[in-house]
Amino acid sequence: MGTQSKGRYNKATMIFYFLKGSVRFFVISILSAFCVTLMEMLVPQMIRFTVDSVIGSAEPDLPGFMTSMLLSVGGVSYLRDHLHVIAILIVALALIAAVCKYLFNLFNNKGAETLMQTMRNRLFAHIQRLPFAWHMKNQTGDIIQRCTSDVERVKIFVAEQLTSMVRIVIVVSLSLSFMYSMNVKLALIATACIPVILGYSAYFHSKIGSHFQECDENEGILSTIAQENLTGVRVVRAFGRENFERERFEKQNQHYTNLWVKLCKLMAFFWGSGDMISGLQIMLVLVMGSVFCVNGELSAGEFIAFLSYNSMLTWPVRQLGRVISEMSKANVSIDRIMYIMNSPAEQDPPGATEPDMRGDIEFSHVSFGYDSKIPVVEDVSFRIPQGTTFGILGGTGSGKSTLMHLLNRLYDLPEGQGEITVGGVDIRKIKASWIRQNVGMVLQEPFLFSRTIAENIGITQREMPMEEIRRAARIACVDDAITEFANGYDTMVGERGVTLSGGQKQRTAIARMLTQKTPIMVFDDSLSAVDAETDAKIRQALRKNLGDSTVILISHRITTLMQAECILVLDKGRVAEMGSHEELMKNDGIYRHIYDMQMTMPEEVKENE
Repeated sequence: MGTQSKGRYNKATMIFYFLKGSVRFFVISILSAFCVTLMEMLVPQMIRFTVDSVIGSAEPDLPGFMTSMLLSVGGVSYLRDHLHVIAILIVALALIAAVCKYLFNLFNNKGAETLMQTMRNRLFAHIQRLPFAWHMKNQTGDIIQRCTSDVERVKIFVAEQLTSMVRIVIVVSLSLSFMYSMNVKLALIATACIPVILGYSAYFHSKIGSHFQECDENEGILSTIAQENLTGVRVVRAFGRENFERERFEKQNQHYTNLWVKLCKLMAFFWGSGDMISGLQIMLVLVMGSVFCVNGELSAGEFIAFLSYNSMLTWPVRQLGRVISEMSKANVSIDRIMYIMNSPAEQDPPGATEPDMRGDIEFSHVSFGYDSKIPVVEDVSFRIPQGTTFGILGGTGSGKSTLMHLLNRLYDLPEGQGEITVGGVDIRKIKASWIRQNVGMVLQEPFLFSRTIAENIGITQREMPMEEIRRAARIACVDDAITEFANGYDTMVGERGVTLSGGQKQRTAIARMLTQKTPIMVFDDSLSAVDAETDAKIRQALRKNLGDSTVILISHRITTLMQAECILVLDKGRVAEMGSHEELMKNDGIYRHIYDMQMTMPEEVKENE
C-alpha cells in the first residue's frame, strides 16, 4: 500500500487540520515552557552576582531593574550580611519554575490527548466515506495500524518533539545571549560544535527514515496476519493449520524483529556518537574557560555561570539532534496517515436526487471490470419490473454478484460502459446513501457484529421494538433456533458471528435486511448454507410478507429460483439466456442442463452442495 499521495492535504495543512481544538493547550504549554526557561536562566546570574560581588569585591554588573531592586534592599553590603536573602530568591525562582513546569506538563498532555482524539475521529470518519473499491485494495491490518500506531507516533511528535523543539530554541537563544554577554571568544568556542551536531543529525534523518518506513510496513503485514488468524480461527482449527499459521506468523515476526534490531543499532550509533561530540564540546569549554579565568579574561562567577549556561546549551543541542532523528519516524507516519486523508471520499455528482425507488430496474448494455483490461460482465441488458421476483443463475466468476454491487453503487459504473436505471433514473445521478437505504442486500458470507443476535437484527434502526425483530426472524425461519439458545436473542454471536452456524448467520442476516423494509431486496446466494426444506420455507415466507418489494434472487440452486417471474442465466459475464422457468426448460441450454444435473443428484448431495 502506498504512502505518498497527492490531494488536498500536505504535511503542514494536515497537521493544522488535526490541531483544531488543541492549539490553545499547546500555546499555554509553550508559554509555560518559556517561563520555566527564564527562571532557570536567572539562577546562574544570581550565582555569578553572589560569587563576584557579594563574596568577592567586583562591582555589580546587573540590568537596570535588578540594580534598582538591589538598592531598595540595602545594596551589596546588606546581602553580604544576609546571604539567606539570596537563597530565598533562588528558592522562589525554583518554585515559580516548578509551577510553570506543572502547567507545561498539564496543558501539553491535554493538547496531546485532544489531538489524538481528533485524529482518530477524523480518520475514522474519512475511512467510513471511502469507496468500497478502496477498502478492497487495502489490507485491514495495515489500515488499523495507521489509525493506531501511526496516530500515536504523530501525537508524540507534536506533543513531545515539536514542543521540545520550541523549548530548545528558547533555551539556546537565551543561553547564547547570556554567554556572548560574558565572553565572546569562549562563546564562539561553545557554539562551534552546534553546526556539526545539526549536520550530523540531518544526515541520519534520511538514513533512519527509510529504515523506519520498512519497519512500519512490515508491522502492518504482521498485524494483518494476526487479524486474519484471530477472525478465521474456525477455519484454522477445522483444517488443522495451527502449526502452519504459527510458523507463518513467527517468520514474519522474526523478519520484523530483525528490521527493528538493525534500526536500533543505527539509532544507538547515532546517539552514542552525538553524545561523544557533545562531551568533547563540554571538555573544550571547561579547559578554555579555565585558561581564560587564569588569564583574568573571565571572573570566577562568570566562569561558573558560563559553565551553567553551556550545560543548558549542550543538552538542548544534543536533544535537537535526537528530535531531528525522531522526525524521520514521524515523517513516515504522517505520510501513511496522509495517504488515507488524501484518498478521495465517495461523492455524489452535483444535483444528485432521492427519487422513488419503487420502479422498474433496467440494465442497459452494462460492461464492467475491476481491472479495466479484464471485463467481468460484458454487454449485459435486462429489465426487472417493479414488485416482481427476478432470479440470476450462473457459475462462479460469471458476474452475478458484480451486477448487484453495481446496482448498490459499491462500485460506480464508468461512463460509456452502459446504464443502470431505477424508475427511469440513472443510478449515477442518485445519492449513494439513498440507494443503499432502499436496496437491501444479503450476501453469501454475511458479516455479523460482535453483539447480541437482537442487536444484529435490529441494527438498521436506532431503536427497534422486539416484536419487529422477532417478526423478521420468523420470516427468515431463524426464530426457533434463536429461542433454543440459553440467552435467546441476548446471545452474543462472537466476532463475525463465530458462535453461529453458516445457515444461522445467513438467516440472521436475512432477518436484519427485512427490518430495513426496502423496496428492493437482493439475496446474493444467501440461502446456500441452508437445507432445501428450510430454503423452501424461507422463500414461501418471503412471498407472503414482502408485499410490492422487488426481489432479486442470486443462487446456484435452481429450486431457489424456479418460482421467479424471470430468470437470467449468465455465462462468462454475458447473458446466455433469459425467461421463466417453463420457458428456459423448453430450451436445451445451460439452465436445462443444470436443472437435469441437480435433479439427478443424490438427496444428501443436494442438501450439502
